[in-house]
Amino acid sequence: MSDQLPENIRAWGHYDIYETQDSYQVKKHTVEPGKRNSYQRHQRRSEHWIVVEGTCRATIDDEFVNAKPGDVISVPVGAKHRWENVGTEPLVIIEVQVGDYFGEDDIERFEDDYGREGTTTPH
Repeated sequence: MSDQLPENIRAWGHYDIYETQDSYQVKKHTVEPGKRNSYQRHQRRSEHWIVVEGTCRATIDDEFVNAKPGDVISVPVGAKHRWENVGTEPLVIIEVQVGDYFGEDDIERFEDDYGREGTTTPH
């Protein structure tokens, strides 16, 4: 049995990929209370987040945005961004990525609670 977690399990929660096409990818992120992803940016894709459950505090280029179910947050290509669960229940975000590449190596991390600063590797 492997010690490695499945690719979709992260320290902040987990994600599921629903669809990937040449120009877009759709994911569902579930973020545990008090957790957040890394402050990061992408050069080859934009992201559009739809909050469907929970309370989100997003950071887009050093500006804070609070979001609740039904709110949509758009992240342009090259913008630094992160989401954070500031509630007591899981935060669920449907993310639509639009671009020409969706690989993990298009993540440049600036801050990370889990020691992953810099250009990413899959784990």
